[in-house]
Amino acid sequence: MVKFQHSEETLDSTFQALADPTRRKILMQLVSGEATVMELAEPFQMSLPGISKHIKVLEKAGLIERGKSAQYRPCRIKVEALEEANQWLQQYKQLWEERLDRLDQYLMELQQSKGKKKNV
Repeated sequence: MVKFQHSEETLDSTFQALADPTRRKILMQLVSGEATVMELAEPFQMSLPGISKHIKVLEKAGLIERGKSAQYRPCRIKVEALEEANQWLQQYKQLWEERLDRLDQYLMELQQSKGKKKNV
């Protein structure tokens, strides 16, 4: 199994940020391009300060960044933190795929041995 070096603190803040459905929806909005806080707030029945708090959590986790051009501060997604979380998850995906492959092999062997017993 391939091992990746991950900062526990980084992964903790990433998964904590992703644990909230509103923040996941905000990230999904940003997949199609940058957006202002007002644009990100549109689909939610939430105050701007409420959305801003979610954005700050995402920003602190390194999942988004905000531009700095005068008063226009668009948010954009940052792929690096998501990639690190994905690499961490891939370790477990590989582990479970290997286990499922072994289970599949075992079940095939069981079927074959049952077939042999019926023919005897």
